[in-house]
Amino acid sequence: PYADILSWCLMPNHFHLMVLVREVELSQALSQGLTSSQTLTAKQRTFNDSIGIMLRTYTRAVNKQEGFSGTLFRKETKAECVNCYSGIDPSFVTKNRISTYNNKNPEQQYPQVCFDYIHQNPVKAGLVENAVDWEFSSAMDYAGLRNGKLVNSEVAGKYVDINSQG
Repeated sequence: PYADILSWCLMPNHFHLMVLVREVELSQALSQGLTSSQTLTAKQRTFNDSIGIMLRTYTRAVNKQEGFSGTLFRKETKAECVNCYSGIDPSFVTKNRISTYNNKNPEQQYPQVCFDYIHQNPVKAGLVENAVDWEFSSAMDYAGLRNGKLVNSEVAGKYVDINSQG
């Protein structure tokens, strides 16, 4: 109820999620199904905190299953706002050692760059020739080759050209 996944890709050593967040702070009470009186004393958790909890929980499960210990993910796990223009580096073009912002439609350009980058990641890594050949991403869903339930393509279509494959 707090976010929609617009695209995803699971790579051998990392993953990408493009998520539209509707609520930046999540009530722990709501996520744990507590009553309204218990909600009043519940702490607030940011979306990034929730992603961190998910990663730690997954790590614990894998470590327990495999008899391992330690981390599975790099410390550099990060989140970037693709429709906030302060503090991020949208698509830039460098010509004659001068960088300029490639700005045709700033509200849609950077989200599109991210959407395409996520789907093209397995191609750029040399794992497949076409993005739709990588079964561990949402590219197959957008190409109509699979009816995945993880992405919300209706919402994605408001922010990116979902027919674009890079």
